[in-house]
Amino acid sequence: MASQLRLRSSLALVTGAGGGIGRAVSVRLAAEGAAVAACDLDGAAAQETVRLLGGPGSEQGAHAAFQADVSEARAVRRLLEQVQACFSRLPSVVVSCAGITRDEFLLHMSEDDWDRVIAVNLKGIFLVTQAAAQALVSSGSPGSIINISSIIGKVGNVGQTNYAASKAGVVGLTQTVARELGRHGIRCNAVLPGLIKTPMTQKMPQKVLDKMWQMWSRSWHPKTVAISQGLQWKSLEVFSCNCLKDPGLCSLPHHSARPPADEDSEFPGYKRGGSVWLRNAECGRQGCL
Repeated sequence: MASQLRLRSSLALVTGAGGGIGRAVSVRLAAEGAAVAACDLDGAAAQETVRLLGGPGSEQGAHAAFQADVSEARAVRRLLEQVQACFSRLPSVVVSCAGITRDEFLLHMSEDDWDRVIAVNLKGIFLVTQAAAQALVSSGSPGSIINISSIIGKVGNVGQTNYAASKAGVVGLTQTVARELGRHGIRCNAVLPGLIKTPMTQKMPQKVLDKMWQMWSRSWHPKTVAISQGLQWKSLEVFSCNCLKDPGLCSLPHHSARPPADEDSEFPGYKRGGSVWLRNAECGRQGCL
């Protein structure tokens, strides 16, 4: 039971918590005993997530919902202030799941669609990461920042120039932040999910989804993973993080005692070309949480 409640003393802020991966992350964190500050642009969806939260270590009223647009600096700063006021402490775990798609072929993509996706998916993660890091460093508190990227950021995808660019940017941002914040005892990791059935991906045309599966199935191996209580969806097993000592949030069979020596190394959960190890070299310890 103790291992299941390892986050009992933690406060976790999750953006994009109103559905999909963000809601699943919130549920898992609550089950691990954390108090969850669930934030979403859709305040009602965030409230619904809070209603669903529970778990062995959770007490009634331990969680709270917040509404914010992560693409606006003032809104993000206000969010951190509201969370601290509500819980009388800073979040020690911050998970940025907020993301959108505005798919179109490069030849027809509008500047507005490009700008909005970059604003939410990349600028939003920058703003949340920066605000959380500033608060933690100022208070002298350690913490863990987890940014949700996407395998699209590594391999690209037809019709998703803006989305691919934003998710690739998240990886670069995370690698740099990890190096900068390690000396403060703050870990920063990125997770690169494959195709997961969420409200966002359900908006994609079926012919696009079919082409994605055809392209990826040649080099990636499908794996059924749970993304919310009671539900399991097919996903590509290409989650990436630096959880070398403690699987933490991920709890997927991709962990090993060490990174592979090369792409052909055999170790659980990864196939050729399937790993991105974001080592926080200056932090001294590794793992999402």
